[in-house]
Amino acid sequence: MSTPTKKPGTAAGKRTRLYWGVPAVLAALVLVVLAAKGLMGLPAVASFVADYPGHSELPENAPVGFPAWLAWQHFLNAFFLLLIIRTGWQVRTTTRPSGYWTRNNKGLIKTRNAPTKISLELWFHLTLDALWILNGVVFAVLLFATGQWMRIVPTSWDVFPNALSAALQYASLDWPTENGWINYNALQLLTYFITVFIAAPLAFITGLRMSSAWPKKAAGLNKAYPIEWARAVHFPVMIYFVAFIVVHVFLVLATGALRNLNHMYGVRDDDGWFGFWVFVASVAVMVAAWFLARPLFLRPIASLMGKVSNR
Repeated sequence: MSTPTKKPGTAAGKRTRLYWGVPAVLAALVLVVLAAKGLMGLPAVASFVADYPGHSELPENAPVGFPAWLAWQHFLNAFFLLLIIRTGWQVRTTTRPSGYWTRNNKGLIKTRNAPTKISLELWFHLTLDALWILNGVVFAVLLFATGQWMRIVPTSWDVFPNALSAALQYASLDWPTENGWINYNALQLLTYFITVFIAAPLAFITGLRMSSAWPKKAAGLNKAYPIEWARAVHFPVMIYFVAFIVVHVFLVLATGALRNLNHMYGVRDDDGWFGFWVFVASVAVMVAAWFLARPLFLRPIASLMGKVSNR
């Protein structure tokens, strides 16, 4: 009698990959630290780090500190991104939707063709996307209107060697000295630039291509921008955001948690507890939203914008 073999993709197979994957990642991290420490011990590398300590000088008129609107923007971005990642994963993995939604074609948005029926999970994902994009437009306008853009947009070429220096210092666990209230280190600056001006627009334009709002009968446009391209980019962008959030939160808590939280949530530069408690309150709101984002609560909201059905 033959014994059944485990098919790839089964729960057991995924657990096996996880058991091997976690030690492999930890071993790779140890090797990176050892290699970075070895490099930092070389005279040429030590001289490079001395010449490029890890931060690039800002323009003289760059603002100092964080305005209150930026603290609110930070919370809203985190709130929307958390739920967008959750619903995006649900859209990707759900085989039996909890319900369906059809847009009301008699409201502000009217189309010649009948609206497309989509899953309730996809409706929530697209709704969050729209709110995130609206918040992003407000963020971009305020960013350039107040000069805060100078803190996250490279303004000199030395940002690149300084970013490499900062990366070496992080990897060797001899983390760069910084004061985020005045200036980010060069690696932070480049990461924020990529997140705001590359990853976020990519998430938008690929998500738009995959959505029902895209004109399906525009043959020339669809040929120039195939949906397969959008799908190939959209998921890796989500992975990037997950990795960014994990590393960002870790570094915030590991490099002076109280001061960093005061910068982001308390709009002040001290080691008090105000920013921490605002952070705790914001996390409580996000946790509540995570658990309330269920069909029981989503159906009444979705029904205000269209028809909700079981099939």
